[in-house]
Amino acid sequence: MPLLLAAQAPMSALAYLTLILALGVVAQWIAWRFKLPSILLLLAFGFGLGQLTGVRIDDFLAGGSGHGSPLLSAVGLFVAIILFEGGLTLKFSELRESGLPILRLCTLAVALSCALTTTFMIYGLGYDIRLAALTGAILTVTGPTVIAPLLRHVNPTRKMASIFKWEGIVVDPIGAILGVLVFIIALSSRADTASSQVLLAIGKMILVGGFGGYALGKIVELLLRRHLIPDFLQPVFLLAVVAVAFTLSNLVEKEAGLLTVTVLGVVLANQRSVSVRHILEFKENLRTLIISSLFLVLSGRISLPELHDALGKGGALLAFLIVVGRPLSVFGSLAGSKQTTFKERAFLAFLAPRGIVAAAVASIFALEFEVAANNGRFGELGPVIASQSREITALIFLVIIGTVAIYGLAAAPLARALGLASKNPTGILFAGADAWARLVAKALHDDGHRVMLLDTNYSNIAASKLLGLDAQRANILSEFAEEELDFNGLGSLVAGTPNDEVNSIAAQRFSHHFDRAHVWQLAPSDRSAHHRTATSSEIRVQNCFTGAPDHRKLQQMAHQGALVKKSNLTEKFTFEDFEKTYAGTSAMVLFITDSSRGLRPAPAEIEKLPPGSTLYVLVPENAETVELKPETSAARDQ
Repeated sequence: MPLLLAAQAPMSALAYLTLILALGVVAQWIAWRFKLPSILLLLAFGFGLGQLTGVRIDDFLAGGSGHGSPLLSAVGLFVAIILFEGGLTLKFSELRESGLPILRLCTLAVALSCALTTTFMIYGLGYDIRLAALTGAILTVTGPTVIAPLLRHVNPTRKMASIFKWEGIVVDPIGAILGVLVFIIALSSRADTASSQVLLAIGKMILVGGFGGYALGKIVELLLRRHLIPDFLQPVFLLAVVAVAFTLSNLVEKEAGLLTVTVLGVVLANQRSVSVRHILEFKENLRTLIISSLFLVLSGRISLPELHDALGKGGALLAFLIVVGRPLSVFGSLAGSKQTTFKERAFLAFLAPRGIVAAAVASIFALEFEVAANNGRFGELGPVIASQSREITALIFLVIIGTVAIYGLAAAPLARALGLASKNPTGILFAGADAWARLVAKALHDDGHRVMLLDTNYSNIAASKLLGLDAQRANILSEFAEEELDFNGLGSLVAGTPNDEVNSIAAQRFSHHFDRAHVWQLAPSDRSAHHRTATSSEIRVQNCFTGAPDHRKLQQMAHQGALVKKSNLTEKFTFEDFEKTYAGTSAMVLFITDSSRGLRPAPAEIEKLPPGSTLYVLVPENAETVELKPETSAARDQ
């Protein structure tokens, strides 16, 4: 009875926010655990929360959900933070390989998409030309709120990831600006007045968003370079700078704030005088929280009747965008491009999910159009435009749900079918290409596993290439290694240089790329030293290979003629039998592979392995092993 009364009691704002936070974490974890698109789960959880509880975020907002509401203001600010964080990841070095396709996608493809969608809205769905043009402008955007999680799920090649990332971040402010221009033209009664107002708006956008964002970026760089902002305050300081820049820019010109914060992020990402890595890491964590919360909150605001009313038109618009609009705009804009292959264009044509920016901009301008229509700005068409304006938000949200669901479920299989992504990236990146690394990498390579070796030593790289291995002369700590090498198909790092400090730093730097569970280093040579002289364990990661050998031990075994052998575990030959086989030798398990988890480095201590596992074992030359009969395990069990 008390539980029933508690369930019937109105939900408090604290309980609602707690549910949003908890459900966001649960959705992200389920997506990670079962390799599903996180955005799809967030949408489902948010919609389910709204339907099951009947509670929406609007219930706790004094300002309601209209124009200028706290919700729309908060959404705009959160989107600005996400775009700034996205701008921090845009490096001009990525444009050397795919600059022209990115330029075309952000210009020609936007124009084609806007024109095609507008035409369909007018002649296919019967919308007024003004609302059709507004919808066409809004639906040109994709955005980092949906692109970043999907790229993490799909794991495409570095080139494809760069193109999608640039397009998603750059097009977002462009779509918002197009929405502003359409609104200006729609409300103007004369063509000459409209053209002058549009030119003035574009000038303000360029001045405030472009030059203002650039100047602000240089000021922030100067403050950081002269250490006028302490380290502990820098992430919060930049968060405040983004909020102020976004708000002031929007006061000068509507929707200019998104352009300002994007340019600010790009400027800081490409300057060389100060490091912004720690700021980027903070913003990445913040982005995960913001994306989870926004999708849960906004999807919870949509009711079943609203979706039902928009289902027919929304389904038709969704089908048009996926089957006609996006493919025509991509193939049309990239026609004749020598920097993209047909397979790459096909993949680009089938990944354009719409996200938070589309929902936020649609909500704002739909309200603006409705207010203008009710005030008689459109004459006799006022009631029609007002009615259609009320449909736009649900229509756009249905497109968001549909594109996220379809692209989220189909993009990964398509990318793998086109050879642009790996199903389960389990290849190994070796930091260091000494004799032991070449020996091990050759064995893995010959079995079909992807390996890459990085080293600054010419002779080591030459010896690796003579073995047919993918080897690059590069410092594992260089920007080139982190930003320009294609790690598609690689799932783990083994830091195995002779320098323990380099191994530790490399492991720390690549933890954000591979996750800490997939970053390994050789046991340091000072692991047995006194804590006064040994390097702190806090800056190290897990040690790999059974017995935790150091670099000297592995090199010694390689030079003495050690071999890499495979051992398959079965029901009759268990891991206990394997240990007896190599008892008394210095053999060590280097890698383990099975059907469920794929290839991975062996930990320093192995407790038990199931049948079906394959072990890659480094065995000393002339090692004497215990001969075990096949029935050993069965006899022992009896």
